[in-house]
Amino acid sequence: MAARPPPRSCDTFVALPPAAAGGRVVFGKNSDRPSDEVQEVLYVPAAAHPAGAQLECTYITVEQAEQTYAVVLSRPSWLWGAEMGANEHGVCIGNEAVWGREEVCDAEALLGMDLVRLGLERADTAEKALTVIVDLLEKYGQGGNCMESHMAFTYHNSFLIADRKEAWVLETSGKHWAAEKVEGGVRNISNQLSITTKIDREHPEMREYAKSKGWWDGEKEFDFAATYSYVNTARMTTSRSRYCEGYKLLNKHKGAITAETMMEILRDKESGINMEGGFMTTGSMVSVLPQDPNLPCIHFFTGTPDPARSVFKPFIFVPGITELLKTSSPTFGPDDPVKKQPRFQSKPDRRHELYKKHESAAVVMETMKGKGKKMLEEIQTLEKRKMSEMESILQNGCTDINQPVNLFSQNY
Repeated sequence: MAARPPPRSCDTFVALPPAAAGGRVVFGKNSDRPSDEVQEVLYVPAAAHPAGAQLECTYITVEQAEQTYAVVLSRPSWLWGAEMGANEHGVCIGNEAVWGREEVCDAEALLGMDLVRLGLERADTAEKALTVIVDLLEKYGQGGNCMESHMAFTYHNSFLIADRKEAWVLETSGKHWAAEKVEGGVRNISNQLSITTKIDREHPEMREYAKSKGWWDGEKEFDFAATYSYVNTARMTTSRSRYCEGYKLLNKHKGAITAETMMEILRDKESGINMEGGFMTTGSMVSVLPQDPNLPCIHFFTGTPDPARSVFKPFIFVPGITELLKTSSPTFGPDDPVKKQPRFQSKPDRRHELYKKHESAAVVMETMKGKGKKMLEEIQTLEKRKMSEMESILQNGCTDINQPVNLFSQNY
């Protein structure tokens, strides 16, 4: 088996009332990926599919659902799934790489990122998305290279799934899994198992399997993270891990967390949450989910690396949205090196228009300090103006239904 790179992951956060302000659920995620990987923002409309239709995911084909919901996704542009996204019903999902005692399967199956998209396309609540994911995990398994490279990068997955009312943490180890319901306060996940003794749903064989492997004696209280990984769960929130740093930042703002607060957390470099280097934050997402069903959910995406010098651009699900051309990467069809066997023999240029403009701006910021500072200030001013406009929509609803149709495209 190919050597595994050191653990690299992302961070996903959720704040529910009363920890979040204004009777809203606030969701956020940084996607940390190889620094040369392009992440695109993609809108896929709802669709009906014929009975028996098949769906080609990144590596394998699965049965298609008869109805899929509209989704907006932030995804590495070479694969089918997504690092994070939302659907028209206000369901948001982000996933993380996790490792533990169970060997990671190298065989091609569903990627965790495929499961993110499948959950969003097929479920209108957070708990239903959890059920979709675990059912597919049981049927098809998880596995395959998670990087567009000859170097194998494989892992188990954890998921944070939220809707307007609640959130769920789902953590997996092979086909086994545990889930924790989050009904208030704050919760985050990173690149380690974090569900301990509060287990609200679980794989029916999870405990017996752990017992058969000698990881649990069947007597002491069952602790999922301690049993399936090497984490000392008593010290999880006091260590210097990314999970702990995220936990501290969420709790620092508890009671007053807004979309702006979540963006600040995602931009934090000192904690390592805004990651730099060979693996870096290549895309970010923040969603505001009002508990009032008459108000729209608003989803913000960067579509570019480093949220500290990116604009969070708003997206609202309304009828008539067209393809997000400025953040859509080129497609290569059957000639894509990901589709050909053996895979990854070459790497095409997947940069979209926004990515190229961001690259040019980054060069200015790094080499021309005065001009770069002015450019960053203009970006921040634009974002603040858009946040103010979105706050008005969150309080009053959409008075002009045509206003949000091209909202994302106009603010790329």
